[in-house]
Amino acid sequence: MQNKHPNTTATEKPLISFIVPVYNVPGNMLRECIQSILALTLRPFEREIIIIDDGSDDTAPLTQLSDVVDQLIYVRQRNGGVSTARNLGLRLAKGAFIQFVDGDDLLVQTAYEHVVDLVRYGHTDMVMFDFTDTPQATTAYEDSSPQPGSDLMRSTNIHGSAWGYVFSRHIVGSLSFTPGRAYGEDEEFTAQLLLRAERVIRTTARAYYYRLRPASAITRTDLRSRLCRLSDARSVLYSLQEKADTMPADDRAALQRRTAQLTMDYIYNVIVLTQNRHFLERKLDELRRHGLFPLPDRPYTTKYTWFRHMTNSKMGLLVLMRTIPLMKKER
Repeated sequence: MQNKHPNTTATEKPLISFIVPVYNVPGNMLRECIQSILALTLRPFEREIIIIDDGSDDTAPLTQLSDVVDQLIYVRQRNGGVSTARNLGLRLAKGAFIQFVDGDDLLVQTAYEHVVDLVRYGHTDMVMFDFTDTPQATTAYEDSSPQPGSDLMRSTNIHGSAWGYVFSRHIVGSLSFTPGRAYGEDEEFTAQLLLRAERVIRTTARAYYYRLRPASAITRTDLRSRLCRLSDARSVLYSLQEKADTMPADDRAALQRRTAQLTMDYIYNVIVLTQNRHFLERKLDELRRHGLFPLPDRPYTTKYTWFRHMTNSKMGLLVLMRTIPLMKKER
């Protein structure tokens, strides 16, 4: 006999709350996003769909949802950024589990159904799944045994996107996204969330269709946006470093690994986004003053070891300055 999840009766809270922050998302994209959630085999009382409109220029896109509006919770707020939108969604959510979905992305039905099964029957705090740049999905998946998030972070490079996880609402506690950050807000949130999870299942299911929209924040290339991206990333590094210093040994080691990985990414992005050696040297000096550079001598990954060696010498930095932008262009 199958064991039912304790949150699958009509008189109790939904199984999953889907939080969808939107800002100037085209109506057709938002409709596709919502339809991908409604297409799941979750019964109406097992799902909750919360749209947080972060002060879009108009509400015209909602007209394309008029036929399903009775299945949605729609809240409009003054523009405050994706962090405030997600925080509001967290406060409103009643589901046993939370799933963030950006309004211009989709859930891949077959793959996400597998994620739902893990949530329903896997006795887990969190399921980590993969993403894809195509709506097509494979049907063969491999799942890990449940393990503490701290153990996972000490041995694996996680991905920081908040939409790459469905997680139990009870582990969130007072955790929230830092308002005001235009970039990098996910990295700070997911790293801390994982440390709160005792049973994390990883699956190879590519359950999330990520669409890189030309108008999205991550695609902006003007100087102000590039500098803002770097500034926010640096703030996340300092925040995670400060939190790691107050944690028990295992959690501290896990968060230090993640911080080192993000520091490497930050240095890489300074090179790609500025291609300015003097700017790079100033940022490395700042990292050095905060104890984040040179990168820790740890055998995290081959790529990390290689990058650490290269950044430890002036010649290595010069090589990185000359080669990384070329590698970026070839992609």
